[in-house]
Amino acid sequence: MSEILVQIDGKEVEAREGMTILEAARSAGISIPTLCHHEKLEPFGGCRLCIVEAQVGDWTKRVVSCVYPVEENLVVRTRSEKIDKIRKMILELLLAHAPDSPELLELANEYGADKDRFEKEASFCIHCGLCVRYCAEVKKKNAVGFVDRGIRKEICFIPEIASKECWNCKECFPLCPTEALQAAYVLTKSLISPPPSFESASEE
Repeated sequence: MSEILVQIDGKEVEAREGMTILEAARSAGISIPTLCHHEKLEPFGGCRLCIVEAQVGDWTKRVVSCVYPVEENLVVRTRSEKIDKIRKMILELLLAHAPDSPELLELANEYGADKDRFEKEASFCIHCGLCVRYCAEVKKKNAVGFVDRGIRKEICFIPEIASKECWNCKECFPLCPTEALQAAYVLTKSLISPPPSFESASEE
């Protein structure tokens, strides 16, 4: 693959064709926050925390760095007043769901986010999809997935698969940015009492 020279935060960075901005930045030791990214998984772009400013010529736009590919003459700014405000808002919204997450609280401190800005709806799941994608892409088991939609969306272990595969695996637990105990709780609850959606599906 050919080399592409890009500028990130004023630093010249040599990137390979096909790399994302996030990959190029990390290869140069430049930090960009993420919650849904994992090097073993396909880019997801779900948390939007890795948003950056990307400029080519006179055109500047805000892009999600974990999915946006590098290109010639690209200039990237990973921090700006606007970018920091966007990340602050994202963190405040996520903290309404996972107010005690050490990872979120650390980022909130960095960006000045108010963990009490929004009314608490503590589901603990921020829909990063790490557990779902890891199980599907790496383990090839599909033992965990999303159920429902919108504000009621949450993760759920599929009992028929989880009862055979999960107890001796648990590789997804440490990936969870809002505490592995939540994943353990959901797994246990699913095995004891399968959700109505799965029960209904099995009866049809």
